[in-house]
Amino acid sequence: MSADNKHLAAVLLGAAAAFGAYKYTHMTDEEKQKMSDAVKDKFHKLKAEAESAGDSAKNYFGDLKDKAAGLLKEHFPDVEKHFEDFFKGPSNEATSTVNSTPAES
Repeated sequence: MSADNKHLAAVLLGAAAAFGAYKYTHMTDEEKQKMSDAVKDKFHKLKAEAESAGDSAKNYFGDLKDKAAGLLKEHFPDVEKHFEDFFKGPSNEATSTVNSTPAES
């Protein structure tokens, strides 16, 4: 019977969890509290870093959008008019030159 990478990973993860549980049960209360405080501190640092990364990503993509708009306007000056025409459709004045009244018979 062959072992896949998933099986090996599961065995290694189980062994690490068992060793961690064994080590935790043999710690003193002071060591447990110290480890708990260290984990909490690392979590709070990671949380603060993730929140600041979210803010910096918003700023980065905002700046990128502004730069792209500037470059597009620089190389294609009538871009706003073309986009308005594309999304709004043709204006009412030039919609149709065909007479819309039915022909009399």
